[in-house]
Amino acid sequence: MRIPMTCCLCPFLVCLCFIQRCYGASHHVPTKVPSKNQTKLANGETEVHHRPKRGWIWNQFFVLEEHIGPDAQYVGKLHSNSDKGDGSVRYILSGEGAGTIFIIDEVTGDIHATKSLDRERKAHYVLHAQALDRNTEEALEPKSEFIIKVQDINDNAPKFPDGPFEATVPEMSEVGTSVLQVTATDSDDPTYGNSAKIVYSILQGQPYFSVDPKTGIIRTALPNMDREAREHYTVVIQAKDMAGQVGGLSGSTTINITLTDVNDNPPKFPQKNYQVLVLESAEVGTPVGKLKANDDDLGTNADIKYTIINSEGANMFSIATNRDTKEGIVSLKKPLNYERKKTYTLHIEGLNTHADPRFTYLGPFKDTATLKISVGDVDEAPVFSMDYYILDVYENSPSGTEVGTVTARDPDGDNKPVRYELDGKEEEESYFRIDAKSGVIRTTQPLDREDTPWHNITVVASEVGNPVLFSHVPVTVQVLDTNDNPPEVAADEEVIVCESSRPGQVIQTVRAVDKDDFANGQRFSFALPSQLPVNPNFTLKDNEDSTASIIARRRRFSHLTQELYELPIVVWDGGEPSLTGTSTLTLRVCPCQRHGRIRMCQGEAFLSSAGLSTGALIAILLCIIILLAIVVLFITLRRSKKEPLIISEEDIRENVVTYDDEGGGEEDTEAFDIVALRNPAAILRWENINLGQRKTLSLVYIF
Repeated sequence: MRIPMTCCLCPFLVCLCFIQRCYGASHHVPTKVPSKNQTKLANGETEVHHRPKRGWIWNQFFVLEEHIGPDAQYVGKLHSNSDKGDGSVRYILSGEGAGTIFIIDEVTGDIHATKSLDRERKAHYVLHAQALDRNTEEALEPKSEFIIKVQDINDNAPKFPDGPFEATVPEMSEVGTSVLQVTATDSDDPTYGNSAKIVYSILQGQPYFSVDPKTGIIRTALPNMDREAREHYTVVIQAKDMAGQVGGLSGSTTINITLTDVNDNPPKFPQKNYQVLVLESAEVGTPVGKLKANDDDLGTNADIKYTIINSEGANMFSIATNRDTKEGIVSLKKPLNYERKKTYTLHIEGLNTHADPRFTYLGPFKDTATLKISVGDVDEAPVFSMDYYILDVYENSPSGTEVGTVTARDPDGDNKPVRYELDGKEEEESYFRIDAKSGVIRTTQPLDREDTPWHNITVVASEVGNPVLFSHVPVTVQVLDTNDNPPEVAADEEVIVCESSRPGQVIQTVRAVDKDDFANGQRFSFALPSQLPVNPNFTLKDNEDSTASIIARRRRFSHLTQELYELPIVVWDGGEPSLTGTSTLTLRVCPCQRHGRIRMCQGEAFLSSAGLSTGALIAILLCIIILLAIVVLFITLRRSKKEPLIISEEDIRENVVTYDDEGGGEEDTEAFDIVALRNPAAILRWENINLGQRKTLSLVYIF
């Protein structure tokens, strides 16, 4: 609404003049009142000077914005006390907008605005006024600064700078729950009138929501708003200035409000009874059925845990929740058998895992349903009476001896006959055969326990007329032992006879071994052959603990006279029937170490173990000695070359070379050439020392 300038200008100027007069009176600034200044002249007279007091003060002018009249808008008037009204004063205006927006009449001082102003773009203008003498161009008043303030009118409607808005609020919220606060802005002057005083109201969205007229806070207005019934709402909010009065300007914005989900709906099975058919051949872990409880909620509020709550179903089946489809998947936990049980009844419960305690009054957040599973009959392979068989047979039994019987039956209702056979892929098949009708297993040849004590075979059973359906079972055959191996003396190590052995001394204790098992080989007896004459050198004592001791019968054995002796020993076991074996031991005569504690020859044992004779050993030792002598001589010569031949006379050393030899007294002196031992730096002294029948030759070098 625009107010013509002519309607409000006069009252405004009257008020402005009144304020100006009051302001001037309060500051004691007289207007157009001359002050008299007296000057004493030479003749004693006084000259009175009349100087007018200037009223050259302005604070501010006002001009309405958005002026659209045909004439320039009158702003105000500048006036100086020096102005007599004769046009001798010229008024000048400078500053912001001077000459373009604001013009001044140089004679009267009237100021006009030539353009329409917008307070929101510029709220005030700072200008400077000056009064000049038109003739002399001298300043009659000092330059004065004043402000022209653009007065606001209600020309801007409120705006929502951030709209439209998106907001959410939980469903089932209480009345008055805050949803969102919207704020509008108004470019008009908030300090002047009601142009910028905004009031909010709701244009669309009732009766579900309300808005606070002062703050713009949107709140719920209805209780129990259900997302499952309606999820989205559109609310339009209006902001109106002038405090909402008639004629005020307004703006609006849209708020899209979405109700978020809470767990306020229990799960429900669409039907109470379900039925499914599962073949008995289904493998363990196979999914056999599925069912789903509906929940109108979303996300985690719709999570359901399925449980089989009766023991009959829980023992045979399991159920798990598919996270994507929210279905309960029923799987087989144990093998099914149509002949044993044909139907199963499962009581299944669906329970919300994230219940909200605020809505427990709506009832239990779970539901139950019944699933009936019917087992379908299929033609099954024969079933053996045992998972595995362990049979036995004695070794050396004739071919065709019965080992045992395996039994299988058709688990189906018609109970078809079963045919047996051995798995042809196994090598053990050659030792056994099976009767195709009775399942009796027999040997095909005598078995030897010492060769193979255990045999593993596989028996295959199939329905007669339908070989595709078959099953197999492992059969282990143990070969039982018979006493069919004679014992013999164990020859673990060589028997050594010390040359210093005495009559009655135990040479060595021997034991027996038997290829038969522990039951037939645990007891052994020993003796010397009875058909041979009495052994003059050795005898045998049975210790009655499956060992025997070889005892010397004489002394003074010599390996030079006889090195080897043979001793036949008869040993028999305690089996049924008892078997006897004869073993011949070789006894070696050796000179033993001290006290005869170690049964090992000193020289001969080493030679025998190395495979060398006595002459070869002597030759090897001589070669080693010669090599050592050569090495010592070589080292000595190298050291003698490094020693100086001439040393100081004060250092006198004697090197005596001593050796033993049979000598002939003084005649031996002629056997050596003493001159060969002399050198220019040494004196050879020969001493012949006769010690009994042996002489010692000493060569003394004096340096």
